[in-house]
Amino acid sequence: MKKDARTTGVAPELYDEAYFLHACEGYAEFTSTEGVELSRRLAAAWRVAGVAPGMTILDVGCGRGEILRHVAALGARALGVDYAPAAVRMSRRVGDAVPAGQYPVGVYRADAKHLPFPAAGFDRVLMLDIVEHLYPPELDQAVAETFRVLRPGGRLVVHTAPNVWYDRYAYPVVRTVRRLMGQGAAYPRNPREFLVPENVHVHVNEQSLVSLRRVLQRAGFRDIRVWLSSPPQQRREGAVLGELRHFLFGAPPFRWFFEREIFAVGEK
Repeated sequence: MKKDARTTGVAPELYDEAYFLHACEGYAEFTSTEGVELSRRLAAAWRVAGVAPGMTILDVGCGRGEILRHVAALGARALGVDYAPAAVRMSRRVGDAVPAGQYPVGVYRADAKHLPFPAAGFDRVLMLDIVEHLYPPELDQAVAETFRVLRPGGRLVVHTAPNVWYDRYAYPVVRTVRRLMGQGAAYPRNPREFLVPENVHVHVNEQSLVSLRRVLQRAGFRDIRVWLSSPPQQRREGAVLGELRHFLFGAPPFRWFFEREIFAVGEK
């Protein structure tokens, strides 16, 4: 009988070290500083996490392990899980480099849908750039698991990209304009291939402001905040196109469709 990918998930072998070092967001900062510096996305999530010394933190989908390093350096206890063997190896190397005197870093190979921890054991749970890799049934189960392992008053922090409303509604418009400008080769028909072609194989469930909020609500979270962000635009373009970009990325409702990243925080 053929397995249903919606419940078995993306094959963990697709996430090899080459993926984490050349395609997964934040790889440039990681390879140049070994995780000492966080990428813009990870740094933004770190700021809203509110990690304090003495806390116990879980990073679900810990990837390369740079967040674990920052947790330990702050004087908190860091634990990470990932189901990709390459990610576990990389995160354990980061954990092994934590200086004596800091909390040791624990890294485990585990599925986000079945966290190997007792209930109410963590002050913070981070899900950074993992949501888009989980099919809808998997995502509901994984977020429910984060709720279970959080202590009362604990916080879940989520980052995911891209915003599915961008892919569905804004990207076709952007692609048409770019094709008219003679730049169509850089804008494939499938938005999952844009900028990072590897994502066509591993992105299965992009979110919107509305859908991500609903996922957290179904799991039982309260005081939910969901907001959009976008990377800085470094394009050199004419004044008209620059003003149009500023308007589309800054004014609702247009920004709900043109901004590409989503952050969310939920309290237990």
